[in-house]
Amino acid sequence: MSFKQILAAAAVTVATALPVSAEVVGKVGVDWVGNDIIVEAMTDPDIKGITCHVTYFDRSIIDRLSKGNWFEDPSNNSIACRQTGPIEIGDIDLSEEGEEVFREGLSIIWKSLVVNRIYDKQNDTLVYLVHSRQVVEGSAKMAISTVPLFNQNVVWTSGKPN
Repeated sequence: MSFKQILAAAAVTVATALPVSAEVVGKVGVDWVGNDIIVEAMTDPDIKGITCHVTYFDRSIIDRLSKGNWFEDPSNNSIACRQTGPIEIGDIDLSEEGEEVFREGLSIIWKSLVVNRIYDKQNDTLVYLVHSRQVVEGSAKMAISTVPLFNQNVVWTSGKPN
């Protein structure tokens, strides 16, 4: 196998291993310097019928030049997840930590916005946690949203966990 073929295979592997991306559905200007609040919709890659709306702050060039910290956006995030169709749950991580279902950079290298999904088996509820991840230190700013599955017609493709 040539180096180019190995590189191409690695790129495909990384691309398919990355969590789902989101679609911008709203952009609200918050001040005269061009700072915005972005609203993105993301669907859970392993659960059909769930859509999460995530908000984050997008700093303008004027704000970056005047205040410094050029390469980074604040860690102020919000999330709301709802049933938007019939729920079909594929093979999901049932551990206490759950699994990362979305990631987007908030700086060039150091910080990213992350959404983790956790299944609360005792309460039959999906919990979505949004937080920022930093290389040096984490952020204490977070938000959660829940989607209760109780009394819902949910299809578990691998069988409902006991």
